[in-house]
Amino acid sequence: MLKSKQLTLALLINATLISTAFASEQSESKGFVEDAEGTVLFRTGYINRDKKALGVKDQSSAAQSAIFDLESGYTKGVVGFGVGVVGDASFKLGANKNASNNMIPRETGLNSQGELAKQAGDTYDHWARGGANIKARISNTEVRYGTQVLDLPVLASNTGRMVPEYFEGVLVTSREINGLELTAGKFTKNQMSDQINTDGNELDRAVVWGAKYKLSDAFNASYFGLDSKNKLDRHYLNANYKQALANGSTLTYDFSGYHTEWDKDASTYSSTLGNENVDGRSNNIWAVSGAYNQGPHNIMLAYQQNTGNTGYDYNVNADGFQSIYLPNSYLSDFIGNHEKSVQVQYNLDFSTLGVAGLNWTTAYVYGWDIKAVKNGVLLSDDNQEREFFNQVKYTVQSGFAKDASLRVRNSYYRTSNDYNKTYIGDTNEWRIFLDIPVKLF
Repeated sequence: MLKSKQLTLALLINATLISTAFASEQSESKGFVEDAEGTVLFRTGYINRDKKALGVKDQSSAAQSAIFDLESGYTKGVVGFGVGVVGDASFKLGANKNASNNMIPRETGLNSQGELAKQAGDTYDHWARGGANIKARISNTEVRYGTQVLDLPVLASNTGRMVPEYFEGVLVTSREINGLELTAGKFTKNQMSDQINTDGNELDRAVVWGAKYKLSDAFNASYFGLDSKNKLDRHYLNANYKQALANGSTLTYDFSGYHTEWDKDASTYSSTLGNENVDGRSNNIWAVSGAYNQGPHNIMLAYQQNTGNTGYDYNVNADGFQSIYLPNSYLSDFIGNHEKSVQVQYNLDFSTLGVAGLNWTTAYVYGWDIKAVKNGVLLSDDNQEREFFNQVKYTVQSGFAKDASLRVRNSYYRTSNDYNKTYIGDTNEWRIFLDIPVKLF
């Protein structure tokens, strides 16, 4: 089945190469050096999680990072070639013994007391990671091989901590037909944000494919698939339509959903089958939302639902720590077994109110009908969870600090007693990130 999918995608790409409908990106290349770009993002980050209600010590971490993204242009000619480098260098601020919030890598080996550092919770004082990639482009089709940060609904790199999650492999992106973007790739390594090992998640092989189509300025749709060897098969579908209303206001309708089937060797935390190492685990999760925008105001209502014999478990099978392109996702993702959830969100852009660059988002999400499962045993099937979320972000609009931003977010999360034992548990969380981007060339 996988070969047929790859063959179909290859035929589609070949067809688009034959039938170019708009200008070639490669023909407009200025050169390897002339089109080169390089940035470094200086990030200061802090996360605090208060879980005292569960008898757990506060989980807090702070660090300083420099995140590099260096890209050459493409050489001139029918086929252009180039290179890229992505990487990061960091050091922790303070003692930071916590390694449970994906911020700071944990040391291995023996500590000064002769104990395993992993068990003792020791964390790195400083660390660096990254890699290179090579790229080629013909017409409007690019092939890239090496270390990459992915932004695919079925294989998305975590970018919500200090440094990004890296995947290593090959990715093909083709935009030969106006409005249509085709994607295909294969990845063999996955390095989470808090890992030193370049394949810390022990990815065997993940094949991805997909397409995005923009029918008009108002309507677009996408489909993506993932086959992770001996782990899972996943499919994603999205459709989005923006309707123009009177007085410059708009109403946006959105549908998105995943279908996942896990293999015998995959990990899921909320299966009701009674045994992790079995076939037959599957999940469907979908969501619909409507957002009304008028000037600086945007209000969104969303409904999300799970079916199947397990929740939408992601990131535990080297399938991307951010692979959840659904609306009800904040500290909790509201992805429990059989769960239904609703959300109301309000966003205020202060630009039209005289404070350019300031933005505030607040949301409340409530989930119910959750099956709490621990070690394959159903504890109860009527659990609830709720989260009150707030985020304020300010981005400097001009001057020497242009594009620097400060983001502060808070989540107040509570859940039923049984679900406390199987998911993230009652938590008060603060995240503070100061980002200062610097353009090198």
